[in-house]
Amino acid sequence: MENEILKSLLVDKMPYGKYKDTILAKIPVSYLEWMAREQAFPKGRLGMQLHTVYEIKINGLERLLRN
Repeated sequence: MENEILKSLLVDKMPYGKYKDTILAKIPVSYLEWMAREQAFPKGRLGMQLHTVYEIKINGLERLLRN
């Protein structure tokens, strides 16, 4: 299950906004920090994915996102 979530971060794209069509794993940490600060993570799967990318990036675990 965990591998599937990580794989989805490397394939799925942001469906709207400033980073529309950007692979989730490539969204800049500054944008994810803004979302966290403003409590703007969407609900559901996309919110979980974006929050996961945020946690990976702020904790220096980007190696998890490498193929």
